[in-house]
Amino acid sequence: MSAMDELRQTMARLRGAGGCPWDQEQTHASLVRCLIDEVSELIDTIDREDYPHMREELGDVLIQLVFHACIAEEKGQFDLDDVAREITGKLVRRHPHVFGPGKLETSAQVIEKWEEIKATEKKNGPAASGPGIFKDLPPRLPALMFAEAVWKQIEKKQLPAEGAVDVAQVRALGRQLDEAVLGRMLFELTAAARAKGLDPEGALRRHTTQVMRDVEAKVGAIG
Repeated sequence: MSAMDELRQTMARLRGAGGCPWDQEQTHASLVRCLIDEVSELIDTIDREDYPHMREELGDVLIQLVFHACIAEEKGQFDLDDVAREITGKLVRRHPHVFGPGKLETSAQVIEKWEEIKATEKKNGPAASGPGIFKDLPPRLPALMFAEAVWKQIEKKQLPAEGAVDVAQVRALGRQLDEAVLGRMLFELTAAARAKGLDPEGALRRHTTQVMRDVEAKVGAIG
């Protein structure tokens, strides 16, 4: 048995009858914070070039992927082999200079070709629905970065945000803020959320997504 097969069986045992109550209770949504934490810890080992601990942290990230695939497999949606098969196909499609007759000489050419193929795939894919109001963003940036990027686009494109956002309140707060005040307010809000048993990262991410939807609806109504 390969190490990966053993890992998958271990995860299935933890999720199965007679397994671990905590593991059995988890969902895709409940594991998001764990995934963010584990990736952050991996990044720290990379920054410090701490290779012995990097192996450990890579394992912690890997178990998150196996965990999500296990949950999906239980629901009959997909399994880890499907995930691996899909990413392998993507790598082959987006590297025609390696797996096909094409030839590229520089990293810049590779990136340009990758983006060209990616754009074609998205255009022809099942989710293609024409250009959106908001520029494509990594959809699950850390919540503060996500919210900042969305507000930046609202301002830049002068999108109708009133109703989705209290614009007057935003401007009033902006006049009062400096870095120290902002840091204190964010920390206190985070501490209050923790005391209340709330997830501040998830709450801000979901609210920002709702703001995007509300603004898109307003633009659609105007158009």
